[in-house]
Amino acid sequence: MSEQKCDVVIVGAGFAGLYLLHRLRGLGFSTRVFETGSGVGGTWYWNRYPGARCDVESMQYSYSFSEELEQEWWWPEKFSAQPDILAYANHVADRFDLRRDIDFDTTVTSAHFDEGKRRWAMETATGEQISARFCIMATGCISTAQTPDFEGLSNYKGATYHTGNWPHDGVDFTGQRIAVIGTGSSGIQAIPVLAEQADHVTVFQRTPNYSLPTQNQPMTAEYAQSWKDNYPALREEQRHTGKGSIRDLNDESALAVSAEDRDAMYTKRWAVGGTGFLSAYNDLIFSREANETAAEFVRNQIRATVRDPQVAERLVAKDYPIGAKRICVDSGYFETYNRDNVALVDISEAPIERITDSGLVVQDQSFDFDAIVFATGFDAMTGTLFKIDIQGRAGAELRTKWDAGPRTYLGLMCESFPNMFMITGPGSPSVLSNMIVSIEQHVDLVTDTLVHMRDRNLVVMEPTLEAEDDWVEEVNAAAYKTVYPAAASWYMGANIPGKPRIFMPYIGGVGVYRKICEKMVADGYKGFRFESDANAAAAE
Repeated sequence: MSEQKCDVVIVGAGFAGLYLLHRLRGLGFSTRVFETGSGVGGTWYWNRYPGARCDVESMQYSYSFSEELEQEWWWPEKFSAQPDILAYANHVADRFDLRRDIDFDTTVTSAHFDEGKRRWAMETATGEQISARFCIMATGCISTAQTPDFEGLSNYKGATYHTGNWPHDGVDFTGQRIAVIGTGSSGIQAIPVLAEQADHVTVFQRTPNYSLPTQNQPMTAEYAQSWKDNYPALREEQRHTGKGSIRDLNDESALAVSAEDRDAMYTKRWAVGGTGFLSAYNDLIFSREANETAAEFVRNQIRATVRDPQVAERLVAKDYPIGAKRICVDSGYFETYNRDNVALVDISEAPIERITDSGLVVQDQSFDFDAIVFATGFDAMTGTLFKIDIQGRAGAELRTKWDAGPRTYLGLMCESFPNMFMITGPGSPSVLSNMIVSIEQHVDLVTDTLVHMRDRNLVVMEPTLEAEDDWVEEVNAAAYKTVYPAAASWYMGANIPGKPRIFMPYIGGVGVYRKICEKMVADGYKGFRFESDANAAAAE
């Protein structure tokens, strides 16, 4: 099979890959996109579990690059469900004729930088070989589903499912007794829906989670139009917020007001719904004492909702600050435990011992199930990259370089891996933000950079080790000014056995990060080194 050549290879056809392709095509770069799935949408293509829904408001979780797209698309709900978000992704792919440059059902298996040619040599699972000047990883932050290595799993005779890789034609659990393992975001969204269908649901919980009500409702024409009429200004505001979403921010300390005023504020935020609850005061992520006031309010809401006091206490999180793990939003999650067909098993101290041919065993107690649903999360931010054999200069392996945790400059590039960009990679705001806002910022930065290089006959771009070291230090320093490291979260890699414990995203905020990137460019791409076409020719 002969080697194919192009300017840019993009790995992944989620929201990042689609926008990259649209931008690069318009700028005149020959581009190939490789996507493991059979369609576009990324995380929204794979995560089809019952109840899957975005935790960012629909009017804010969408592209801003096309005014026509903004005006023509209508969302049915305040917080969109997975089918509607996937429909949006498909609409974008069709509207901008993107599919013709996307190879579906195609997995990139290796990417090696050829120093002599100054190109990336890439190979797919089908054996196709591609040579590209630039390699852009648009592989997503939470795209590698993680199933714990339970003893006896292969012996189980019932059906198993993972929320992150759900059957596309759905699953009918009518009349079945099922287990759900995990109470993170996907479990919290799926359990209420599963309980309405299955004969009985047993939830196995290792760590209780904070969750906020979405207070979801149908989208009103008035609310949608209020955004459509003001999108340019609102989008600009989004880009300079902390999370990439417009929220009702209160620039006041939780400790500077009375207990009565705090309770009134939290009650108001709870009634509105969504993650804006954590913006009730300006020190909830910085002060453990302030954070505890919000955490206790949520615990009391759970206690008031769940009728069985013992079950309620098992559901309240007490060992870590609210928000230190990714905050969940739900539609009737805690109310579900009032149903007669739902049981909660605490496995925090007595974990699942093994899977049997008919169910599982916890502390010598056997449970039988028709099906097991694993809501056990993802190998976040690094897992998908590690599934590809990525080698940079002198055969340097990305997995080896990141052995003690991911190292990048600006979450964008990695020293020793020239011309390889990561969209919303480790060290960027990524998973702490409205992903589409962060995606657009990174895509614009990368594509503008490729134009910068083309205009100046620059063929290689790479961060310096010093810049990378300084940024890793900055990312960790920012994290440890907050309560985030106080939780064993997937932000820290704590859900994957053996994974280094390092805070992976940049917590300084979307707006702050944007300014850092803009200053980097204004300072002549400070922290990066370039090689010109003449230098490359001399080296060959």
